[in-house]
Amino acid sequence: MPQQENKHAIYERAQFGHTLGYGKRPAIVVIDFQLGFTAPERSPLAGNLDAEVAATNRLLAAARKKNIPIVFTVVGYDPHRQDDAGLWPEKVPSLRLLTLGSELVELDPRLDRKPEDLVIVKKYASGFFGTYLGSTLTMKGVDTLIVTGCTTSGCVRATVMDALNHGFRPIVPLEAIGDRAHEPHEANVFDIGAKYGDVVSVSEVLDYLDGL
Repeated sequence: MPQQENKHAIYERAQFGHTLGYGKRPAIVVIDFQLGFTAPERSPLAGNLDAEVAATNRLLAAARKKNIPIVFTVVGYDPHRQDDAGLWPEKVPSLRLLTLGSELVELDPRLDRKPEDLVIVKKYASGFFGTYLGSTLTMKGVDTLIVTGCTTSGCVRATVMDALNHGFRPIVPLEAIGDRAHEPHEANVFDIGAKYGDVVSVSEVLDYLDGL
């Protein structure tokens, strides 16, 4: 079997992985830290994301000191409409458990969410697709989107890609994103950092926020 070339060498030759950097007007979007994804004892879709929730709360506390906009997203479907979720539940039938009004659509109570924080209900992976997230950020003059939440391989990745597509600088604090399995998490962290956003430490983001 021929020896495979190191992926880092392949990506370096393709000129992936350049840094986008930070802008001047950030916002934080917390992707799908709802009980359906953070409470394994209640939902087959969930994983252990205790550390990631705690890391997100550190970022939220720093953002509040600077009056930085904070947005949360959740996935939720009308239980009376089979078409509310489109084709996605045909691929992942357990998504139908995320019915509007159920506890699985509620934000994890450990999150530091305030009444003034916007919560957007979405139907698909990206926080932008079919929602008013983009227009809200534009109205607030945002140029940098700090993305936390879950899952790295699904809704975080899709949101980061769409953030870039909409002209926002995606910043992804590594300790504040998670997945239900290690391998997809690692693969998508690598790919996000190579192609779509800056994967950085929580401490670096805290320093950025403190310096605003």
